[in-house]
Amino acid sequence: MSSIQTMRGVAFSPRETVRVALLGCGGRGRGMLGELLAVVGVEIVAVFDVSEEAAQKAAAAVVKREKPEPRIVVGGDVRQVLNPDTTDLAYIATPWQQHVLYAVAAMEAGLHAAVEVPAAVTIDDCWAMVETSEKTRRHCVQLENCCYGELELMMIHLAELGKFGTLTHGEAAYIHDLRHLLLSDQSEGLWRREPHKTSDGNFYPTHGLGPVAQAMGIHRGDRFTRLISMSSNEASLSETRDVIIEEGNVKRSEVYKAGDMNTSLIQTAKGRTILLQHDVVTPRPYSRGTLLQGSKGTIRDYPAGVFLEADPKTPHHGDWAGLETIKEEFGSPMWKELGAKALETGGHGGMDFMMNYRLVQCLREGLVPDMDVYDAAAWSAPGPLSEESVRLGNIPVEFPDFTRGHWL
Repeated sequence: MSSIQTMRGVAFSPRETVRVALLGCGGRGRGMLGELLAVVGVEIVAVFDVSEEAAQKAAAAVVKREKPEPRIVVGGDVRQVLNPDTTDLAYIATPWQQHVLYAVAAMEAGLHAAVEVPAAVTIDDCWAMVETSEKTRRHCVQLENCCYGELELMMIHLAELGKFGTLTHGEAAYIHDLRHLLLSDQSEGLWRREPHKTSDGNFYPTHGLGPVAQAMGIHRGDRFTRLISMSSNEASLSETRDVIIEEGNVKRSEVYKAGDMNTSLIQTAKGRTILLQHDVVTPRPYSRGTLLQGSKGTIRDYPAGVFLEADPKTPHHGDWAGLETIKEEFGSPMWKELGAKALETGGHGGMDFMMNYRLVQCLREGLVPDMDVYDAAAWSAPGPLSEESVRLGNIPVEFPDFTRGHWL
């Protein structure tokens, strides 16, 4: 085990008010701004963006909620807004490529960092987050909202209680038809299509993987050890492009390297398996493919259902039960208390509010964060690892131990 001082189990220092600098004021950043402003004990002290219009809109949203106007910084060095005397948390909602750059700058300046997903897109950047967090003793928390869904929190709670028995397998996915977004000339269409042109893999792994990892106790007695990945052929994005984009547009000459569906398998130190899929270009309903199974039962989503064994001596040939049959007994206390407010606030069925509420609670009360820098690195790593596996002919690749042995 490494002698480097780990950030596992390290609590925040408590504070009455969490002073936030928002880095990235586009659609996602302003959406999260609204969720933050709905949480007691938050002050938005600064907003930063390369677009003056986006930064001004964010500042106006703060003032509209009858809060003090934040400092507005447009472009230049992000360190302009990373002052530990006035700010506690850098909240990073930029395009993926800036996540680690800004997170590292924030931690080096003495702030904690909260980073949108995926936190990193290369293994080197995963290590940069980890090493900076350990060196500065500042947390880097990945903003994985799907860990705070009502079903996901129930799944994690049931797993902790041992209701599924010995866990053996999980499934996770990000299946979301984003063809028109990817091909647009605004918002994420300006950058999110780029990986499809240059690589082939699972570009967006954390939404499905995060809750399954938490339920399996990854970095809390288990860890990911290796990954193998393969992709289908490419068809949907280019065919859609040729229908909706006019002749002469530069997009008509683009070649997309990424297959429509990427399927990856992860194995853990305890021998568990996780099926992880990514498809953002096929016309099919949204799904995160959530499933967790063990020796005594299984829970799934899309569609939602649970199957718990009553008596191992009796053969079971029943059907899935609805989640309402177990919600009263095993539902998340946070959802029972705050579910109505979370749903009213909006944000992905209440998950966004719950995530921000819990992050602020941990900062204010001096608690250990639910997700630390090692989770941010490991949940993001299937992106570059899947690209490596596909590039090398679908061979297994080793998963780095970002905890350096502290997962035991």
